[in-house]
Amino acid sequence: MKKVAVIILNWNGAALLRRYLTTVVENTNPDIAEVVVADNGSTDESLKVLSEEFPTVKVIKLDENYGFAEGYNRAIAVTDNEYTVLLNSDVRTPAGWLDPMLEYMEAHPEVGALQPKLLHDGVEGKDTFDYAGAAGGYIDCHGYPYCRGRIFDAVEDDNGQYDDITPSIVWASGACLLVRTALYKQVGGLDKDFFAHMEEIDLCWRIILSGHEVKMMPKSAVYHLGGASLAYGNPQKTYLNFRNNLVLLHKNLPEKDAKHTLLVRRLLDTLAWGKAVATLHWADAKAILKAHNDFRTMRRNYTQHPTRNLLKEMPECRCNIIVDYYLRGRKKF
Repeated sequence: MKKVAVIILNWNGAALLRRYLTTVVENTNPDIAEVVVADNGSTDESLKVLSEEFPTVKVIKLDENYGFAEGYNRAIAVTDNEYTVLLNSDVRTPAGWLDPMLEYMEAHPEVGALQPKLLHDGVEGKDTFDYAGAAGGYIDCHGYPYCRGRIFDAVEDDNGQYDDITPSIVWASGACLLVRTALYKQVGGLDKDFFAHMEEIDLCWRIILSGHEVKMMPKSAVYHLGGASLAYGNPQKTYLNFRNNLVLLHKNLPEKDAKHTLLVRRLLDTLAWGKAVATLHWADAKAILKAHNDFRTMRRNYTQHPTRNLLKEMPECRCNIIVDYYLRGRKKF
C-alpha cells in the first residue's frame, strides 16, 4: 500500500483526462503515491481512455454519478491509504508538486488538511491565482468565502506575496486537497447532501472543530482550469452555492449564532435575488429562491451543533467582506 492515494473524480471527462491526467502520472512519485481515477458513472469514452491510454492508473468504477462529495467518499472507502489527495480532473501538476505537502504533513501531526498554492491554468506569461482557492480560504462574519489572492471576482497575480506557511486558514480548496485519511473518515468525510460546491469548506470546518489545523503550502503549486463540472454562470452552480452556503452555516455554527447569522445572510440573499431580477437574470433569481426553499427542508437533517464559533475565533473571519469590497474598495487580502 502506497502512503498517498491521489484520487481524481471523473464524470464524462475524457478530454480532460487526456489533457491533465498525463501530468499527474508523469509528475507524481510512484514510490510514495498511487494515482486513482474514480469514475462517476461516465457515459462518454472515459473508461476506454483510461484503459487504453493510462494502463498504470487504478480505476474505481462507480455505477452512477454520485456527485463530487459522495463520489470521493466511495472512492476513499476502498483505497485506505494513510493520506489522500482529492484532485480535480482539470488540474495540471508540475514536477515535485506533492513532495513539499507530504513532508509538511509528516512533520506536523496537528495539521489535518493542506492545499498547495492554486494557480489558474491558461494565463500565459504570468502566474495568476485561481478563483477556486488561491492561497487558502477564509469566511467572513456573514459566511461569504474569500481567499488570500482572491476576493469575489478580484484575483491577484502571484508575486510571492503569500509565500509563507500561514496561521491556520479556515478552508483549503477541494481542487487539490491533501487530508489524513483516518481523520477524513473520523469527521464524516464530505457531506453527500451538498452534492457539489462548498463541501470542502464544510469538511475543513469540521476538521478544525476536531482540534486540527488547515494550512496552505506555498512550496507546492498546481494549475487549475476551473468550471469543468459546472460552467461559471450556470444557474445550477448558483443554486448549489446559495443552498450549500446556508447549510454550511446552519450545521457548523452554535445554534444561537447560526440563527442570527442566517437571518442576516438571508436578508443579503434577498438583495442578491433583487439584483438578479433587476438585471433580468431570471434563471439565477429562480435558483436563489429554490436554494432557500430547499434549505428549509435540508436543515432538519442537522440537529447537532458545535459549541465553538469559528467565525469569532479567527480575526480574518470577523470582517464584513461585502462592505470592505464594495464600499471600501478592498480588492486584496
